[in-house]
Amino acid sequence: MYNLLIGGAAGQGVDTITHVLERFIKHAGCGVFTTRDLMSRIRGGHNFALLRFGQTAPSGHDDRLDGLIALNEETLALHLPSLDPQGFALTGLDSDSQDPRVIKLDSLGIAKSLGNQRAAGSVALGAALKLLGIPFTREAAGPIFARYLKEDLVPVNVQAAQAGHESVSQLKKPLQGPYDGHLLLSGAQALCFGAMAAGLQFYAAYPMSPSTSILEHLAQHAGEVGYLVEQAEDEIAAINMALGASYAGARAMTGTSGGGFSLMVEGLGLAGMGEIPLVVVNAMRPGPATGLPTRTEQSDLRFVISAAQGEFPRMVIALRNHEDAFHQTARAFEMAEKYQIPVILLTDQYLQEATATIPLPNPYHIRQPQPLPPEGKGEYARYRYTKSGISPRILPGDPRGFSAVDSDEHDEQGRIIEDADTRVKMMDKRMGKLALLKKDLQEPEHLGEKEPDILLIGWGSMDGPLREAVDLLNAGEGPRVGALVFGDVWPLPERRLRKYAQQAKQRINVEQNYTGQLAQLIREQTGIAMDASVLKYDGRQLTGAQIADRVTKEAGK
Repeated sequence: MYNLLIGGAAGQGVDTITHVLERFIKHAGCGVFTTRDLMSRIRGGHNFALLRFGQTAPSGHDDRLDGLIALNEETLALHLPSLDPQGFALTGLDSDSQDPRVIKLDSLGIAKSLGNQRAAGSVALGAALKLLGIPFTREAAGPIFARYLKEDLVPVNVQAAQAGHESVSQLKKPLQGPYDGHLLLSGAQALCFGAMAAGLQFYAAYPMSPSTSILEHLAQHAGEVGYLVEQAEDEIAAINMALGASYAGARAMTGTSGGGFSLMVEGLGLAGMGEIPLVVVNAMRPGPATGLPTRTEQSDLRFVISAAQGEFPRMVIALRNHEDAFHQTARAFEMAEKYQIPVILLTDQYLQEATATIPLPNPYHIRQPQPLPPEGKGEYARYRYTKSGISPRILPGDPRGFSAVDSDEHDEQGRIIEDADTRVKMMDKRMGKLALLKKDLQEPEHLGEKEPDILLIGWGSMDGPLREAVDLLNAGEGPRVGALVFGDVWPLPERRLRKYAQQAKQRINVEQNYTGQLAQLIREQTGIAMDASVLKYDGRQLTGAQIADRVTKEAGK
């Protein structure tokens, strides 16, 4: 497995070089996982991307470096200490470093000789491919560059990459892997394609990092797929537009980050009272307030479970990885419509912006919208009392009845009431859906040992790092380790948790927040307490190696 870092200031082309490199690596059939570390500014600062790839598909990132492309001095200074002794640091700078791993490449001079000095990054890119043993051909390079550059810039950049490729000697053995038929997607793209496969018809949002990429990807494909995307004036308008679309019968979704979700809270309550199906994406970033806009965290779990005035049923699903993002987004629409509730998808900056190779997903099992027809005789009642708590739902304009909706408490027909008996009956009806919903929950995925000495517990995007941590820990001779990674987090699935928690001698929660929010939720719902915590809240994602190191220390206490 190789790790390559591309670093420079915002505006130097780090992202473009990364995208093109990913495509070359995938073209060689290698599995790829790429993370991006971005500062919240348009120009300057220090940005970098970390590509991890090999003949097996990586599940997460690693801070250890085999290669480094430095577009500025800061990248060399910050990341050279993490470089493997046999690695390389490729730079076009006139660096005074005497480190033998530093390869000075006159990328600017080569680019100028080709007639476009802005192609210097492609010179470095071609050289990096040669050093890593990634095949390069002009035939493959043209279509790859065409994905990210204007048509008239493609030829000179292909030439520049070829010149860079010819300017250095190969360091690594040629790489070829089995993943050339896989998709290369960001977490945001996987989520969007899952929504499309589910029959998305309307998406409304206001741009807020890191959820903005969902808005961008959905807008890009709206015309060809056939749904409507609306950039609202704010998050309050976005959720209310989505609610209106859903009431009218469209499969609707809205998305935001924590600050925008705060503004959506009253609308979420309307979805609960009106029993309007809705999918809401919260792409988490560190708070409070503006926090760290381009960093990652898992700190909104308790918030989204309890957000809104009063009590009503909801479902919260944390996306674990790219493949999971596709399938769980599609499932969210099914759950929202089946139970006539809001379903909240939790993702984060790490998963949203990371790209990975995944198998081509199968969308054919996904159910398309089916309104629930009226039941029984007499006048149609939108909020009819039923044993399941789920009332018959027809769409506005259906001649079989009037589809009422109200934000006030109401009777079966949707008429506003204030009497105590009806209030109790309606609350019991709505909250009664939870008993049925719990039967549809997916248990957390189990990793590693079936009878572990140490049980690690995480959720959402901790999936990849936990997979690697379990493998690292079980490769040694220490205590046997297993892990549970939650996707469905509310209502909380308990069966598998109780089984493995009872077996383990030590339970450790692993989360990207300060307070251990999943651990709190588990103790509150089940009485099961953690023995220790591995927590990180600096805006950067835990790696498998970091988790393994901290678990080893905890186990030794």
